[in-house]
Amino acid sequence: MEFSIKRQGPAEHSGCFVVGIFESRKLADGHGFGEATRRFLQEILATGDMDGKAGTTLLLRNVPSLPGERLLLVGLGKEKEFREKEYGAAVRTAIKALRDTGASDATIHLTRIAVKKRSAAWRIRQAAAVASETLYRFDQFKSKKEDKRRLTRLAFSIDDKIKDAQAAQALAQGRAIGEGIALARTLGNLPGNVCTPAYLADSAQKIAEEHLLECQILERGEMEALGMHSLLSVAKGSHLPPKLIIVHYRGGKADEKPVVLVGKGITFDTGGISLKPGEGMDEMKFDMCGAASVLGTLKAVALLQLPINLTVIVPSVENMPGGAASKPGDIVTSLSGQTIEILNTDAEGRLILCDALTFAERFHPQTVVDVATLTGACVIALGNVATGLFANDDALAAELLEAGATAGDRAWQLPLWDDYQEQLKSNFADMANIGGRPAGSVTAACFLSRFAKKFSWAHLDIAGTAWKSGAEKGATGRPVSLLVHFLLERTGKLH
Repeated sequence: MEFSIKRQGPAEHSGCFVVGIFESRKLADGHGFGEATRRFLQEILATGDMDGKAGTTLLLRNVPSLPGERLLLVGLGKEKEFREKEYGAAVRTAIKALRDTGASDATIHLTRIAVKKRSAAWRIRQAAAVASETLYRFDQFKSKKEDKRRLTRLAFSIDDKIKDAQAAQALAQGRAIGEGIALARTLGNLPGNVCTPAYLADSAQKIAEEHLLECQILERGEMEALGMHSLLSVAKGSHLPPKLIIVHYRGGKADEKPVVLVGKGITFDTGGISLKPGEGMDEMKFDMCGAASVLGTLKAVALLQLPINLTVIVPSVENMPGGAASKPGDIVTSLSGQTIEILNTDAEGRLILCDALTFAERFHPQTVVDVATLTGACVIALGNVATGLFANDDALAAELLEAGATAGDRAWQLPLWDDYQEQLKSNFADMANIGGRPAGSVTAACFLSRFAKKFSWAHLDIAGTAWKSGAEKGATGRPVSLLVHFLLERTGKLH
């Protein structure tokens, strides 16, 4: 997809032009339309063919005094309620309609419309990211591909309130976020027989090679020598070897401490000996979406060449039942030296993350954020709307919450109080790996917090937001946008 910025009005465009209409039947921005075009549109609106309700569209051809072959009207809803959510929905509606028309070239005029408390740069960045997300297809395993004519060029119309350089920067950011989300979605959508720990390691190496980054892959023997027995316990039931993936992006000063992102990479999760029910188990290929999201974030950061040092760590294993698999009641020693009684082998994500968090200490991070499809309890608490956020640093939590709000990729902070630590007590080890049914997402975060005491740390539980089920089944790419916005803000590149 070729993205661009245009200041010209509809009279200078030859493809499909997209303009918004409010429920008041008011043209959102009539800039550049000639008198003949305005009269024609007024007649259309007067007939009731387009009422401006959110989600509606009307495609017009041969519009008087308009050189473009098509004019697409997009309903925006009520003008006074036009905020971030409505803006994103309008852009998404427009892109879907353009895709269905078969237009190859289009200009989006919606980027000129004021959105409450958001800048012109935000509108461009968000529109580019939403467009990329909407046009995403995962059809590589289909024997017959869709033969629709594809949208290949998309321009965003801007006014004089934003400078060219700022508009270009916002567009580049939106494109990079879109590419990062696409990578995360593709990795998530791949089946477990393709996207194995080795495949994730190869994917990380390809990113590193493309952007001249440093990549290291630790094998089973190296992890054993380090003492990562908690992580390795999860891999014992699988024939596939585990991998610990480390990628360094060095865009900041040589002595600047890195931000470290840790992504859970369970490439398929049967639950192990604590076997999951068969219904819906196919969706456990999505249990590596934390890994996919941090690799997608790394991709976006590398594309933008952000002035920051970033380290990505992905512990990756397959959780299978087998003769060598961990059993409920087994006790393992983590890299930190703390011992863990495994009461449930399906609480495996925290067992690989805890060793990865301890491993992160060696990089002397300024902060660490782990991302994981960790608990079904978080789905019950927050559904598929918000990501669960836990942190031992309130300032870091505030940064992530603000980044999520700006990105439209929201999170909600949940408590990390010491009171919940009581539920992790074990009679036989330093801790149990589960704390019972009450507050399951909280006790999982409390478990991880025991391995993050030496640095500023946050945990994002994306069990409810990483993928969709049903007719729209597939990975979402969340929280790539949240994480990229967080890093953009840290580098002073967000406007």
